[in-house]
Amino acid sequence: MRISFDLDEVLFVDPNTFETEAPLRFPLNRIFPERLRKGTIRLIHSLQEEGFEVWVYTSSFRSEMYIRSLFRNYGIRFDQIVNSPRHLKEVQRNASYILPQKVPSHYRISLHVDDEDVIHQYGRTYGFKTLKVCEPDDHWVEKVLEAARKIRDREKSVNGHP
Repeated sequence: MRISFDLDEVLFVDPNTFETEAPLRFPLNRIFPERLRKGTIRLIHSLQEEGFEVWVYTSSFRSEMYIRSLFRNYGIRFDQIVNSPRHLKEVQRNASYILPQKVPSHYRISLHVDDEDVIHQYGRTYGFKTLKVCEPDDHWVEKVLEAARKIRDREKSVNGHP
């Protein structure tokens, strides 16, 4: 099962508003100024230990190399990264109408974690499951894990696995 995360306001947060993971040491903290929401490292590792594929799906134009490098410094490796250029190339392609900025179902992502209401509305329209994470929340890791496990269990029962 695949789970994806938006970056801005979900994994990358403002340290003046949210508790964050420890910043990277100098000079890496200058190269990678983004701060990770507290619990991100534990959450990603927990999901991967449970067998989930963990992706980034962002409307950001940050390069895949930048995103991979930043998270590698925290000991995190993602299975796939979909940024805006990849989305435009693979999802939007030559469509004559504008698709949403994220369509996780295109990549067979079972759950997408995002902060934007519009993405959750698109989820209902385009048939993908979302979990809203935006406000500071001491229990956000447990909520994501619970939602991912529920969807995984539901998918297993639908596919005939106990």
